Amino acid sequence: MEIRYSADQVRFKRMTTDEIRDNFLVDMFEDGKLNMLYSEVDRVIVGAAVPTGEKLILASAKELASDYFCERRELGILNTGAKGYVVVDGQKYDMENRDGLYVGLGSKTIGFTSENNDDPACFYLISYPAHKAYPTAHAKKTDAEVTELGADKTSNKRKIYKYIHPEGIQSAQLVMGFTEMESGNVWNTMPPHTHERRMEVYMYFDIPQDNVVFHFMGKPQETRHIVIRNRQAVISPSWSIHSGAGTSNYTFIWGMGGENQAFGDMDHITIEDLK
Repeated sequence: MEIRYSADQVRFKRMTTDEIRDNFLVDMFEDGKLNMLYSEVDRVIVGAAVPTGEKLILASAKELASDYFCERRELGILNTGAKGYVVVDGQKYDMENRDGLYVGLGSKTIGFTSENNDDPACFYLISYPAHKAYPTAHAKKTDAEVTELGADKTSNKRKIYKYIHPEGIQSAQLVMGFTEMESGNVWNTMPPHTHERRMEVYMYFDIPQDNVVFHFMGKPQETRHIVIRNRQAVISPSWSIHSGAGTSNYTFIWGMGGENQAFGDMDHITIEDLK
């Protein structure tokens, strides 16, 4: 498991492009492997499992000092690839593209397989410490709470699908879902916001080949960007905005943890305040 110690907003002002990418960009999807990254920002763990043969098992690591991964943690999973399966303590869950799964505190064995190893599932994982056990729950796209935002004239027409949140799948602190940009629309989360009470991770996928997303981050008066390619993620500390514009439409998974689970708890930034 990789350990990532992120820079604060003071150092961030002086960082080069490579330093920003080394600190905040996450690139973990690799055929046949389960890769994990532990960030000291609110102790979030993000990961990716791409099974192309034997079942991939999510085990503990010395960094957790636990007997199994979810001994003190909860886990959100979303499949960004072809059909696969997640087995939690012997219970098998069919995971189609965009299916989500919440795995609660105390779950001991977690495994990942693909239906077709030549066209594998691509599971994205995000985990936070948990103080209470909630039951494992499977969510399909049709189960999500859907919010439509934006307009074609502002190039930000999109649908937000909420899976793990207080009115949906219950969790200790994790809030998770995904946002689909409509065809011809490229801007997400603009005007931007921060939320000092929570950190967030964006994982971009379904970016067409030969296209990119420019993800903007930093203090509102000291912004920078990271060029994002398909199935790459960005760690967003609580002091940073998180917004993006693509050269085509795309989809991204958002996952949050911190002081509360209120989706609307945001400190909004006006366009005039951005620099």
